[in-house]
Parts: sequence; C-alpha cells; structure tokens
Amino acid sequence: MTGLKQKSLALALAGVLTTQLAACGTIFYPERKGQISGRIDPVVAIANGIGLLFFIVPGVVAFAVDFSNGTIYLPGGKAERQQQITPDSLNEQLYAATGTRIDWQQDEVLVEPLDSVSEAQLLVASLSRSGTYAAH
Repeated sequence: MTGLKQKSLALALAGVLTTQLAACGTIFYPERKGQISGRIDPVVAIANGIGLLFFIVPGVVAFAVDFSNGTIYLPGGKAERQQQITPDSLNEQLYAATGTRIDWQQDEVLVEPLDSVSEAQLLVASLSRSGTYAAH
C-alpha cells in the first residue's frame, strides 16, 4: 500500500509541476495569446500562485510565461496584431480619406519600405521641400 501511495503522490506532483511549467493561462486560454495589456484574470493568477506554494521556480515560470504570452489577461485587452498592408488596402484607405485613388503602375508613384511613421513624415517633408511632392 505504501508503494501505491508513493506512486500516486509522485504522479500528482508530476502533473502539478507540468501544469505550472506550462503556465495555467496558456493551457486554459490559448486563444488569449498575443494580448499586451488588460485586466488580470484572477483564476489564472490564483492557479499560477498555487505553483508558488509548492515550489518557487514553477510558479515564477508560470507567471513569466503567462505574462509574456498575454494569456493572463482577461479578454478585451489590447492585442498585438499588425494589419497586413497591401497596395489595394492602402488605396482603399487613401480613397476613404482623400477621395482619390492611386494607380500604382504610374511612373510618378514612389514606393519606399519604411520602418516607422516618423520616417514617413521625414520623407514627405523632404519631398515637399524639393518640390517633388505637393500636398493637396
């Protein structure tokens, strides 16, 4: 009987450690991955906190994984999703804002890969100063 108790205890402990190392929020709510802020889900926080009661390292790892994945936050927080920009989607946005469509095959169209909005603003300003670009 003692051998059965030891095996049961070892199996239960292995299950708890596995769950904690994988992080509760990531297991319970994988659809929440990618959130970058919001209200913390108390169920996930308590489940991760239980790992702190058993051993410090699994609990800390569980919190770190859930925060880095964003699965500790309740739904409705900000998600880090970048919209794919295509010439057609950009053309629709420009048309909605200005009422003008762009023909991307024209020689006058300048297509530049940019890393930030500030880089785009600098490019527009330099083109405006040189007379190459006229804002309407």
